[in-house]
Amino acid sequence: MNAQAPKSDTVGWNELDHKAVDTVRVLAADAVEKVGNGHPGTAISLAPLAYLLYQNEMTIDPSDPDWLGRDRFVLSAGHSSITQYIQLYLSGYGLELEDLESLRTWGSLTPGHPEWGHTKGVETTTGPLGQGVATAVGIAMAQRRVRGLLDPDAAPGESPFDHRVYVIASDGDLQEGVSGEASSLAGTQNLGNLVVVWDDNHISIEGDTDIAFTEDVVARYDAYGWNTIRVDWTQADGSYREDVDALNAALAQARTVTDRPTFIALRTIIAWPSPGKQGSHSAHGSKLGGDEVKALKEIVGFDPEKSFDVDAEVLAHTREVVERGAKAHAEWDAALATWSAANPERAALLARLQARELPDGWAQALPTFEAGKDVATRAASGSVLSALAPVLPELWGGSADLAGSNNTTMKGEPSFIPVERSTEEFSGTPYGRTLHFGIREHAMGAIVNGIAVDGLTRAYGGTFFTFSDYMRGAVRLAALMKAPSIYVWTHDSIGLGEDGPTHQPVEHLAAVRAIPGLALVRPADANETAQAWKAILERRDGPAGIVLTRQNVPTFPRGTDGFAEADGVAKGAYVLLESSTDTPEVILIATGSEVQIAVTAREQLEAKGVGTRVVSAPSLEWFEEQDADYRESVLPRAVRARVSVEAGIALSWYKYLGDAGRAVSLEHYGASADYKVLFAEFGITAEATVAAAEESIAAATA
Repeated sequence: MNAQAPKSDTVGWNELDHKAVDTVRVLAADAVEKVGNGHPGTAISLAPLAYLLYQNEMTIDPSDPDWLGRDRFVLSAGHSSITQYIQLYLSGYGLELEDLESLRTWGSLTPGHPEWGHTKGVETTTGPLGQGVATAVGIAMAQRRVRGLLDPDAAPGESPFDHRVYVIASDGDLQEGVSGEASSLAGTQNLGNLVVVWDDNHISIEGDTDIAFTEDVVARYDAYGWNTIRVDWTQADGSYREDVDALNAALAQARTVTDRPTFIALRTIIAWPSPGKQGSHSAHGSKLGGDEVKALKEIVGFDPEKSFDVDAEVLAHTREVVERGAKAHAEWDAALATWSAANPERAALLARLQARELPDGWAQALPTFEAGKDVATRAASGSVLSALAPVLPELWGGSADLAGSNNTTMKGEPSFIPVERSTEEFSGTPYGRTLHFGIREHAMGAIVNGIAVDGLTRAYGGTFFTFSDYMRGAVRLAALMKAPSIYVWTHDSIGLGEDGPTHQPVEHLAAVRAIPGLALVRPADANETAQAWKAILERRDGPAGIVLTRQNVPTFPRGTDGFAEADGVAKGAYVLLESSTDTPEVILIATGSEVQIAVTAREQLEAKGVGTRVVSAPSLEWFEEQDADYRESVLPRAVRARVSVEAGIALSWYKYLGDAGRAVSLEHYGASADYKVLFAEFGITAEATVAAAEESIAAATA
């Protein structure tokens, strides 16, 4: 339905409110002018929208930015960060005028794009266009899942865990595919707690969007299943009127629509009322210039010779949000206390989730896999998830239409879908647990990030490892934020076989390891997989990707026959099999399915009298976190003969191989054939490893 916003509601702003809106405009112009770069135009023309959201619409408590009962705000148009910073300043979140004066400078609380964990009141890092919209979908989904865990029977709007998610999106956000992927899913999910306001100003960096962006965006969101509303501040006679009442009415209507997300198309003129730059792309990504800033100030009744001029009465008025927020928070606390008294077990769960703690004894639920039976690590991962389901209600997730291949479905758990979306294969409820992202890897990554930054639950999303390329932007943002997102990447190498080179990751291990702050974990067998999940869930200091095999791999004996226990996974690398000599002559370092190759190569080398240590190194990132003594104990510097064994390019390994080391690797694309044939044809074998070891020993002793 495409509803034209009614115009009967009244915002009720007084003179101080209108002056505050104009204060927003001049502060945006001054801040960008001072630093010499930035994006003033959007902040100037969206001043009424941003002010309306923070002062009238959203339930917030600036004195407690992390209050569970708050509404969430996501500035997907992150380039216009000053739009949010000014509202955080005026509303009393802790930013002060000097912070605005320090926009985009070293050490400031006002970086070029909003950064989660850096500035109070910022709910997620934004900037790469489209990510904010997609992440907000995840935040909205997390809210519904939390409500289902804690208060599923409350009437709509009556639960302490009800809140809304508001997004400001730009033309650029809606051109990026990730926003479309996520918005499509949001419509399928009937996310009535999500409101996106599109700043439809027809301007991007290259000028009028008619050169590249011409579809009917509102019709597109209609097709997605959203409630859509148009608010047009351009008038038929060519004039421009900021009809804040119409915008307020649109937001009010959005609150009444609980079965669909709402999309508000707000037609604006960028930089209005700046006399020389309004409607111009030059106001999008550049300072206005001194004369234009003065002209803007004159138009809105400010002294053109003053900069960062804020009337004390205006600031006192806008910071009344703090008092209103404290009152709303107190009322929420009372409602929470009533809920807690009636739901003691759920209250205990909430306390645990808020403390970011795992339940006592949870790891006892982890399965142990019998040695001697070959198991694909993707299958082992699925068994781990199903085993953890009863003890970790906060853990949920799914796949980008590859559930059966990724083994991401917890057995017996309902899907997270509106009841009417249930299918023969998957039945569910709005509060279910199995996520279905559809074939939308990039949105999946961003949605998992949104769930992670929401904070109370942990989510995972699965796809083939080669398709991590499609989600890399979201993965990088998770690493930048240190968000505890979890990515399940299966079909980890040429071992997937007949699907061929388009699906066989070769460069991906090295490429994904290149993302700072991301832990990549490639377990060698079923028991390492269980320990990998344990270590991932015990960590909340950043994202992790677990990389799993399609093909079966041996399950090693643990604690017997010379094999170490699998708990060394938590340290990233550990001695799996020790050398028969006091000091190894050569060290074989391997990950994933190639650890079995190293084990076989060791047998052959030891039979030749060569003392050989095998190191399983599922996570180089975790290994680098260990102290120097531990790393030396695993890879002693005195042993220069080393061989890495991994079915991918060797870029990650040279720092460990040194001048005498050798790499058994794959420096080209794969082919379509049985995986055993591929490993043999491409030389990822025990025989090749033995040859590399002998060559390395010779180099080390030369």
